[in-house]
Amino acid sequence: MNSKILCSTGALIGRPNGRNHKLLYELTKQLSCDGYEFMMYDSWYDKSEEIVADLQEMKLCIPVMHCEKHIGEALSKNGEGDWETAFRLFAINCSMAKRLGAEKLVIHLWDGEYSDRNFVNNRKALGELLPMAESYGLDLLVENVVCNVENPMKHWVELAEAYPEVHFVFDTKMAAFHDQMKLIYAPEYQWLWDKGHVKHLHVNDYGGGYMEWAKLCTLAIGEGNIDFEPFFRLLKEKNYTGHFTIEATAFDATGAVHTEKLNRCFDYIRERLI
Repeated sequence: MNSKILCSTGALIGRPNGRNHKLLYELTKQLSCDGYEFMMYDSWYDKSEEIVADLQEMKLCIPVMHCEKHIGEALSKNGEGDWETAFRLFAINCSMAKRLGAEKLVIHLWDGEYSDRNFVNNRKALGELLPMAESYGLDLLVENVVCNVENPMKHWVELAEAYPEVHFVFDTKMAAFHDQMKLIYAPEYQWLWDKGHVKHLHVNDYGGGYMEWAKLCTLAIGEGNIDFEPFFRLLKEKNYTGHFTIEATAFDATGAVHTEKLNRCFDYIRERLI
């Protein structure tokens, strides 16, 4: 496999440590990942140039960037000015991703309180987002984000019908939340793998039941109830060669980052890629 095992910067940098991206200078020395999936935050737009410059100075491997999540929320809401705001912010994310050397860009096509309530808006928007990302040399990946009306797999089917070229990032936690992990083994969904729609993976655990909102947190492998063994067997059967990202929250309430649990996740995946 040519896969890289990435760490989401969102697992390391959050509100408790001031969303201080400069922590990566030291944290990267403690992590055994192959690179990073850079997570953009809404509070970073006014210093995006500084952040890009700092990350370039660190010479980090960033093959994947995760769009700031309010983009999808604005598309879902679709109130006055929301559409324009979403595309303006998306362009900033695309520009940052290109300058950071990313090849893939992850998006929550729907998000927030409105979620998939007005999914027709989100589906329509993708028709403009795909060529926009391509103009920056980026492969746009739609994540199977949790829904509060329907379910992510249903929306993936609709998107693939509307845009046969669409690519996805499969998140195990998001799937487990909707009790949809079993679907990726089902014959009727093998087209996702066989036709090359799944281009990236978020490997996170989940400790709740069906749509148990109180337990929708991002856990490290082994901290929840997902059985990952058949999942990795499926990946070998399908000759998956894309990258993996670990997003498990590793900082505590004080902002201290516990890198050892992330390193255990990286090791777990490496052992199963042999």
